[in-house]
Amino acid sequence: MRVVTFGEIMMRLATPGRLRFSQARELEITYGGGEANVAVSLAHFGIDARFVTRLPKNPFGDSAIGILRGYGVDTSSIVRGGDRIGIYFLETGASQRPSVVVYDRAGSSISQARPADFDWTSALDGATWFHFTGITPALGPDVAAAALDAARAAKAAGLTVSCDLNYRKKLWTPAQAQETMTRLMEYVDVAIGNEEDAEKVFGIKAVGSDISGGQVHSGGYEEVARTLAGRFGLKQVAITLRESRSADNNGWSAILLSGGKVYKSRSYDINIVDRVGGGDSFAAGLIYGLLSGKDDQAALEYAVAASCLKHSISGDLNLVTVPEVEALAGGDGSGRVQR
Repeated sequence: MRVVTFGEIMMRLATPGRLRFSQARELEITYGGGEANVAVSLAHFGIDARFVTRLPKNPFGDSAIGILRGYGVDTSSIVRGGDRIGIYFLETGASQRPSVVVYDRAGSSISQARPADFDWTSALDGATWFHFTGITPALGPDVAAAALDAARAAKAAGLTVSCDLNYRKKLWTPAQAQETMTRLMEYVDVAIGNEEDAEKVFGIKAVGSDISGGQVHSGGYEEVARTLAGRFGLKQVAITLRESRSADNNGWSAILLSGGKVYKSRSYDINIVDRVGGGDSFAAGLIYGLLSGKDDQAALEYAVAASCLKHSISGDLNLVTVPEVEALAGGDGSGRVQR
């Protein structure tokens, strides 16, 4: 089984501990990005994962590729070119102070890519699944066109296509997102989103939830999932539900609409180390669960458990194994020392 993902990998510069930007005198370098995070998670689960992007021919592009290769991701379809890697700065929040992300990605190699840069026949060779997020087409019209080419080619080749809506208000407006994502959804089989994505991208609002107040009611999101599935002819829709009580403590669960039936996961009370990449780890867990033959409920539970564990790991990447996820999904959440 091979999964191909397409998007941007960025350099992450984070303040140590929970220092504010104004306090920090050094920054910690790691790498990550939506689709790259999914590829690394899948590789950790034993799936043949290939990541496609465009990176500069400089030490930072080399470093990003080296990180991916070190985690077992196939980088053979990465295109080299452009002048710089995208960067994001992270100030991790605490208690009632939220985390802050500042982007420095304008002019990055992937944002300057053209559709002709990518050979999708070669990149998708041997694959059964293609995954992208709403972040990638938000990088610019040419990147959106490349994503459309990829999704169209994947669909024509008989692959399952998944999309994490992943709305980013710092990259585009809701109107821009809706126009572009509507075209892409024609080729999508499995849609994934969080409690805000459907509203921001497609104007589909859940009734009975107060996200800013930390109140999320699954019933409203069942209707959101059904509306998405009906509008775009989707086979499955998954929505993660984050009850954000503070920067340190969240409730975490999800629902999955499949075959007309809605499945609900168990809920986890998470004390957060790092929440960046939580949605990506859910997407990877769901893809793994469905590809490995789990039934819909089991695949959902695996995805939620995988993403729960990601919140305990610093950095974008979810460096957990199948046995660890299976143990948590099976009810072992004690956190006792493993000897």
